[in-house]
Amino acid sequence: MPADSLVGKSPALFWKEQLRFPRVRAAQAAIGPQLAARLRTHALESKRLEVFIRMIKSRAELEVWARNQGGGPFQLFETYPLSATSGTLGPKRRAGDYQVPEGFYEIDRFNPKSNYYLSLGLNYPNAADRALGEPNPGGDIFIHGGEASIGCMPITDAGIEEVYLLAVAARAAGQAVIPVHIFPFPITEAELARRRNSPHQAFWRGLMPGYAYFEQHHDVMQAGALAVAR
Repeated sequence: MPADSLVGKSPALFWKEQLRFPRVRAAQAAIGPQLAARLRTHALESKRLEVFIRMIKSRAELEVWARNQGGGPFQLFETYPLSATSGTLGPKRRAGDYQVPEGFYEIDRFNPKSNYYLSLGLNYPNAADRALGEPNPGGDIFIHGGEASIGCMPITDAGIEEVYLLAVAARAAGQAVIPVHIFPFPITEAELARRRNSPHQAFWRGLMPGYAYFEQHHDVMQAGALAVAR
């Protein structure tokens, strides 16, 4: 089992395990106290933290939403501009297409020894990607540091320090699933109408319920209700 895998790891030991890695220790020493203070200004407690990550490609931003466990709706904690982009609007369907995926994912890897400083891996390809994509849909999609992208989501080293530490804190607080939703643009009827001739219309409409539910409730729709159409 990879050292950075979430499988079978005790949440209570997760901080201790992550702090074995020099880059995580350095990030915690450099920004940990300030990040904790910012959480407190939002009335958030690190030991009860839950996070949700959303990206809307047309805005070239990564949003981190947060709440206390059992504490009601998510609130926007911070927005991180992408430092580089690749591909176009539309889902990822094959290896090497430079596309950033679109759909409903979760963090499945913490990589404290990334080629791009620190990184958080997505469970791409998921079941929908395997059903709709080509025989080789690719893989290794990360939120990471640096300023380069071939289908990933770079947010600079400073940005990934914060997001990585927030994700570690949430995992250590017991959040087993950290959702990551990626949309091409705000999935509204007006935005879909602007792109009515796109071959991705049906796929994007499949993303619409998950987008609309979060916009209305600031909560994440149950995983079983999230579906993607062809």
